Amino acid sequence: MQNSKTTTAKSTIAMSALLLSVAMLAAGCHKTDENANAGMGPAQSAGKAVDDAGANAAAATREGAAKTEAAAEHAGDKAQDAAQRAGDNMNAAAEQSKEAAKDTGANVKEGAHEAGQNIKEGASNVTDAAGRGLEKAGQKMQDASK
Repeated sequence: MQNSKTTTAKSTIAMSALLLSVAMLAAGCHKTDENANAGMGPAQSAGKAVDDAGANAAAATREGAAKTEAAAEHAGDKAQDAAQRAGDNMNAAAEQSKEAAKDTGANVKEGAHEAGQNIKEGASNVTDAAGRGLEKAGQKMQDASK
């Protein structure tokens, strides 16, 4: 038979061991931020790493696609603006050419009118000179016949 002192000592030791075990389990179940993967096995850690890499790649892809779309839209706007400016410049150049052609036509008309006047004046001078020459010749013929 066991005496009561031995039973009490055994109970105290068993209780202490039980409390120590519970404390160790509680401490072991608590995961800190620094060691969040400590309770995971190698396969779980590898799976988490793959999942994290996939999530990061998807986020980077979405960000890259958004930047590419924004750049393409910006380039399209710039091209449209450039085409509009080119069209405006072509219209302005056509208008200037039209005005220059009108001015040139007016200058040609004025020059032709002046040339026509000069031709008339020259013909009149030739006619006058020819008439004077004929008069002199006629005078000489009359003087010679006397």
